[in-house]
Amino acid sequence: MLLLLIAARFCFASPGPQIDSSSQSDQSEQSLKQLSIEQLGQIEVTSVTKEPAEVWKTPAAVYVITQQAIERSGATNIPEALRLAPGVEVARIDSHTWSIGIRGFGSNLTRNVLVLIDGRSVYSPLLAGTYWEVQNVPLIDIDRIEVIRGPGGTIWGPNAVDGVIDIITKSSKDTQGESLQVGGGNVDQGDSTAQYGASNGKGLTYRVYGMGFDRGSEYDPDGDNYDEWRNIQGGFRMDYDRSARDTYTLQGDMYDEGAGYRASSINYTPPYSVILQSTAPLSGGNILGRWHHVQAPGKDIQVEAYYDRTNRREPDFVDFRNTFVVDFLDRFRLPANQQISWGAGILASAGRNPQVVPGLYFTPASRVDQLYSGFFQDEIVLMPGTLSLSVGTKLLKTNYTGLQLEPSVRLLWNPTSTQALWAAFTHAVRTPSDAERAFNLTGFVGVQPDGTPEFARFIANPNFHSEELNGWELGYRRMLGKNLYFDLASFYNHYGNLFSEDITGLPYLEDTPSPPHLLLPAEFGNGLVGTTKGFELAPDWNPLPFWRLSVAYSYLDMVIERAKNSMDVGSAPIIEGSSPRNQITAQSDFNITSAIDLNLTYRFVSALPALVIDSYSTSDARLGWWVEPYLQLSVSGRNLFQPSHYEYENDPGPNVAIKRSVFFQIYWRRRSASSR
Repeated sequence: MLLLLIAARFCFASPGPQIDSSSQSDQSEQSLKQLSIEQLGQIEVTSVTKEPAEVWKTPAAVYVITQQAIERSGATNIPEALRLAPGVEVARIDSHTWSIGIRGFGSNLTRNVLVLIDGRSVYSPLLAGTYWEVQNVPLIDIDRIEVIRGPGGTIWGPNAVDGVIDIITKSSKDTQGESLQVGGGNVDQGDSTAQYGASNGKGLTYRVYGMGFDRGSEYDPDGDNYDEWRNIQGGFRMDYDRSARDTYTLQGDMYDEGAGYRASSINYTPPYSVILQSTAPLSGGNILGRWHHVQAPGKDIQVEAYYDRTNRREPDFVDFRNTFVVDFLDRFRLPANQQISWGAGILASAGRNPQVVPGLYFTPASRVDQLYSGFFQDEIVLMPGTLSLSVGTKLLKTNYTGLQLEPSVRLLWNPTSTQALWAAFTHAVRTPSDAERAFNLTGFVGVQPDGTPEFARFIANPNFHSEELNGWELGYRRMLGKNLYFDLASFYNHYGNLFSEDITGLPYLEDTPSPPHLLLPAEFGNGLVGTTKGFELAPDWNPLPFWRLSVAYSYLDMVIERAKNSMDVGSAPIIEGSSPRNQITAQSDFNITSAIDLNLTYRFVSALPALVIDSYSTSDARLGWWVEPYLQLSVSGRNLFQPSHYEYENDPGPNVAIKRSVFFQIYWRRRSASSR
């Protein structure tokens, strides 16, 4: 890791920056200063329109998790940081696996949410979702995480059905100098990040980093402690400001991990189901390039291309995948106060999935998933500075679907400069994945009274359609004085063609493979419909100059039913009862002195009745102390109310409980003089 950093210091012909290590260093050495609530209201977000806009000009339920909020929460990974956003369900399944959803439908792959890192989609077309255990970014490099609750179909396209999570890292201009972060505790046993950034003095800046961690298992009741997790990763980012009009970015990462998994496999002879347990090797890398050309105010072009490589070897399946993506965006203005945005993109993902265990395989074993997309959006200013209307649609086609549309209409009213009332209607889709169109799975059902074993076989369904959503939203945000910010968003969603597990016939006797056994024919279908409704409330208050209080409350009412003529085996109540009805997160930040800060976090999550997971309350705490302007010590405690608690179902069981933990960290940074 450190060799990577040392080599980087000599990889450019120009001399490195001058380093000033004096105690007169700017106080920005202490990470981000505490932003005032008034400043938070002025933060610009890019995830809604792909262009910077203040939250007051954003007709969507967007929440920004700042780098400062991540640091003060004591989070050591991205999923833990996402707990800060209202409407986001985060349940830890084991040491390295989470169930994450927005406004319902949480799962270990976050099926209905599009996740991006600096514009690079990490959504897998294989099983429809995000592998969170390999989405590791140095937390000190994250500028902010923008969370859109609700569909983001026009700009971002398919699979942004329930939301978009956009993880945005800092420009290399903002990470000049050297930094080292090391820590450890009883669960996060070792964690380190080393980084170096420099400039050639002619508009080119860069940084390189190396990171690694070793995480112990959570509490496994049967004592297997199978879920240990370790990682080593390195990467770089280069930013080149060629002129005021043209900027370029090139960045990439490589990682190698080992994560403990448990899976079940079938046998047609006793024992009919066995548990497989191993440390899965996970590796991969990515490289991304971006060009942004500004022609005039409101007129610019962006071109982005990236390549992503994934190697997964879980106990029951493997996935070797190469993904190539090119995206184009053009914006320009028309008379009558209209802003036009349009773009197109192509994705090709070549996957290879050789069979590892009996009863689980893809047909064919090698495929190329394709996605062609285009979008058009017109933002019309009806009353300058007060009322605007955005209309647009996404067009998309995949190797599994014909041409589909995702229209969206959004209305924004700003009665004052610090008030926004907005309303929206969006149609969004989740396109079929290989998990529905090419996946074959056999599971053990039980043994009949006569001793004959029975199995259920889900076969690939070539007729699986896109899941669909019609979503209505209404929101209001306001600044009350300089010390109170208020954000309320409500929603009503209607879903059709939802994923179901369908029984397609009566059991019959099968004698190949031997011995003879009963087989229940099944497939994954579109046999469910549903509605979700609710709201999210997120006030932010500075009652005293040294005290900040942030609260996020989410309410969700979810109804999932079988559609007419559905053959679903009974998955509707499981989906409905796997998301919490109520969630509360309250953060209390204290600046005890100019150098010492204390963060206390309270979390409540209501029960998941379908998974037999009880409601729970717990608390996190973090104390940070800047010993010097460039050196910080901190200690964090997580899940403090109980020795351990359950947050989600583990399949196969037994469920894993999440431990109480403590984590100590040392952070040192020496900034280059040119970066101040």
